[in-house]
Amino acid sequence: MRVRESELPGIGRKVEMVTRNRNKISIIIHHDGRRELYIFDGNDHEECVASVQFDDAEARQISAILGGMVYKPKALESVEAALDDLMIEWFKVEIGAPAIRHTLGDLDAGQEYHVTVIAIIKKNQEKQLPPGSDTVIDEGDTLVMSGERNRLKRLIREKLTANEA
Repeated sequence: MRVRESELPGIGRKVEMVTRNRNKISIIIHHDGRRELYIFDGNDHEECVASVQFDDAEARQISAILGGMVYKPKALESVEAALDDLMIEWFKVEIGAPAIRHTLGDLDAGQEYHVTVIAIIKKNQEKQLPPGSDTVIDEGDTLVMSGERNRLKRLIREKLTANEA
């Protein structure tokens, strides 16, 4: 993710972010604690399509939610305790990832990474439960995978994340 910060004299600070999937947001943090969040058109980063304003308390609550500090399903807590290092990961395939336009069989998740792909949720929200080895992986697809934490992270890093040059 690219992050650019700048001072806004007399106002506060502006932070602009462009995600790996090329989504752009801008946050203005005012000296009085207010925050403004701007969301830009995916095809035109100069065109704002939505904005939201938060007071300081609301901004901190949103931050905690996004950071995963506020909500953790009880079922997940007990599953994590029972399975220790085994986990289920949901990951959205990034633009430019090596796995794009390849099949699930090409990914070789089971043999190479010892990871099982449980489901794929396509960009159009079509669910494939379980997906076949001939299922083509597209950018924006969400793969639901199970395996050991370090093996999942390696698969995500090597095949599902854009290689930044």
